[in-house]
Amino acid sequence: MGIYESVRAVTAASGDGPVDWDAVGRAAKASTEPGSIDLSAEERAAYADDVRDARDRVREVGAMEFDLPGTVEIQNRHHWIDANVVTFRRVMSLLEDQVTLFPGTARVVNTGTMAVALSFLGNNVLGQYDPLLLAEGDEHSLYFVHPNIERVADELAVDGDRFRRWIAFHEVAHAAEFGAAPWLSEHLEAAMEDTVQAINERQFDRLSVGELNTTMTAVEGYAELVMDRAFDDEYADLRAKVDARRRNRGPVATLVGRLLGLGMKRRQYERGKAFFEAVADARGVDFAARVWDRPENLPSEAELDDPARWLARVDA
Repeated sequence: MGIYESVRAVTAASGDGPVDWDAVGRAAKASTEPGSIDLSAEERAAYADDVRDARDRVREVGAMEFDLPGTVEIQNRHHWIDANVVTFRRVMSLLEDQVTLFPGTARVVNTGTMAVALSFLGNNVLGQYDPLLLAEGDEHSLYFVHPNIERVADELAVDGDRFRRWIAFHEVAHAAEFGAAPWLSEHLEAAMEDTVQAINERQFDRLSVGELNTTMTAVEGYAELVMDRAFDDEYADLRAKVDARRRNRGPVATLVGRLLGLGMKRRQYERGKAFFEAVADARGVDFAARVWDRPENLPSEAELDDPARWLARVDA
């Protein structure tokens, strides 16, 4: 990996904005091995089969109507970084007014921070459903980072084909949420904009991120539920090993994860899954899908810890 090239790209950051996104991409890729996606025709067909089967099973188990994203890609780590430079740039544009004093110095720091984030994530993301928030149009994307899927399957000592298929079910579950709830993208965009406005006004507190956090907890928790309930094979060993991996990162990965808010994301997984497990156990997975009928059906902060309260309100 080219650490020197990565540092040089960051220190040469230029332009008028708070982040030099071209330098972010160069730096992140210079410090990240791309990995191979030299797949056989049979391996590529297996990905396609997994996605189609996941779509059919999620439609059946979740009683949801949705289409697959228009873009489904098998990526290496550099492909994922390129795609997410675009995504990060679009989302972070909301924060452009935050850089004031010493813009040149701030630009280098910001560029380095984004490069580290994308390099770390590029080495760890397995799959990604991208609703392309704040983008023009409604074309969504689905990515599988094949080198990471292979590496993690080896690390967990699980069958690679079964692990890949389980990941496909998780990402297709996300596609189901956004496909079944056309309002969800706009709802998340509004919550993001409100949060950024709170940051701009120096009023960042728990309440200011409440709507964004509860919505993302529902998004992550429902996908975890459907990932397991719709999967057409045993998954207990996969679930146990993936959960342990989330908890037991090394010290450097843990530090970077905290800086990126991945601890909050893990909490969203756990809290959201517990909520939807309780709902599904009480009324079935198809009833849990009512959360996507309209924005008012999203659980409140209090209801996430009291599923019976949500059931009573939605079923009233």
